Amino acid sequence: MIESILTVLVAYLIGSLSFAVILSKLFGMDDPRSYGSGNPGATNVLRSGRKAVAALTLLGDALKGVAAVLLAKWATTAYGLPDYLPAVAGLAALLGHMWPVFFGFKGGKGVATALGLLLALNLWLGLACAATWGLMFAATRVSSLSALVAAGVSPIYVWLLNGNAVETAAIAGLAVLIFWRHKANIARLLSGEEAAFKKRA
Repeated sequence: MIESILTVLVAYLIGSLSFAVILSKLFGMDDPRSYGSGNPGATNVLRSGRKAVAALTLLGDALKGVAAVLLAKWATTAYGLPDYLPAVAGLAALLGHMWPVFFGFKGGKGVATALGLLLALNLWLGLACAATWGLMFAATRVSSLSALVAAGVSPIYVWLLNGNAVETAAIAGLAVLIFWRHKANIARLLSGEEAAFKKRA
């Protein structure tokens, strides 16, 4: 029991590493919480014009999810812990990203971290969600809508892949968190005010 609790706690702390803030400080940039949307994520870092830093932020946030799940998979094997622990640890990392203890509980929206943990949890699950995002984005050019649709179907994908009720519930929790953090985007989508990315000529 204590091993499971410690694993989930460490996963939350891993998720609390806000790469948008860390990398911006490392590269002498303004805190991403002080401009644009105020969201410490790759998209807002991109608004600074530093594409390389934005790409590193995206990679770092995704790897947090991967690290949390792989840690839990190792602990599950090493200590004979429940097989649903990796999904719970992934959810804890997502909570850490959204409400990071190291950065005043002001975090990002969690899309990159969610993708990372889904890929680490089950490669086919992650690829299915990534493909869903890609198809929606190709059709609508709206990143937030694509993320919401991908998150919304993720519990269905989990259930179809393994039928594990606890793991499905954990990923359903992931979807709820993604929707919650995108509530402003949802309001703009409903009012027709959400911005779309223009297609290149």
